[in-house]
Amino acid sequence: MYDIYCRTGIKISFPIIADRNGEIARKYGMISSDISNTETVRNVYIIDEKGIIRTIFIYPMNIGRFIPEIIRTIQALQMSDCMKGATPANWMPNQPVIQPIPRTYTELEKRNQEIEQKGNGINWYLTFKNVEPNCIIPQKDKGDCNGEK
Repeated sequence: MYDIYCRTGIKISFPIIADRNGEIARKYGMISSDISNTETVRNVYIIDEKGIIRTIFIYPMNIGRFIPEIIRTIQALQMSDCMKGATPANWMPNQPVIQPIPRTYTELEKRNQEIEQKGNGINWYLTFKNVEPNCIIPQKDKGDCNGEK
């Protein structure tokens, strides 16, 4: 966990589990019998605080995981939850998110007025909103790794 912090600036605040007998790996389908009966494929599960699997990445055994994309995905999940919107393709932390579509005709009219005033969308069904201050994702900090301050 310390090495992850030193390399990424991210402190892991959740447990990391040792799975010596492979019970957890089998439960989550991480053992691919087409490849091996004991070796796991490189699966990454992002599970939220309610125990819901939000994202699964499956990498072949000969392809390493891309940690920046895993971190970006976690940040996108956090941002979309906080902002009650969606992150668009190629979204990066603290960029605007897509607003949910209007549910009524009155909301649609308000949305069109907002687009005219703010220029924040393409059409009523594709508009963006800036990140709210309480949703800003902090930047990484590698302050105390390798004796650095």
